[in-house]
Amino acid sequence: MPASKSPKLVVQPDKAGLTRRINRIAGQVGGVAKMIEQDRYCVDILTQISAIQSALDALGMQLLEHHTRGCVQNAIQAGKGEAAIGELLTVVKKFTR
Repeated sequence: MPASKSPKLVVQPDKAGLTRRINRIAGQVGGVAKMIEQDRYCVDILTQISAIQSALDALGMQLLEHHTRGCVQNAIQAGKGEAAIGELLTVVKKFTR
């Protein structure tokens, strides 16, 4: 069996804020589940789903900014910029689909 790569670990600069955001999003998702169980109006459910997508996008952008200003900047300063920029572009492409 091949050895698995250990994940890269990074101390998030605003872990408490990120945690609050994701907990709020989890609450919104739970609210949508209740709306579906309660047979709520489709447009109301879709409106909440749109709000969740916006909240996830904002969380993703915050993480992307942290990554760029932290990991990518450090890699460039350490002479490993090409690999870090390539990784950044790959994640931006996935994020913007």
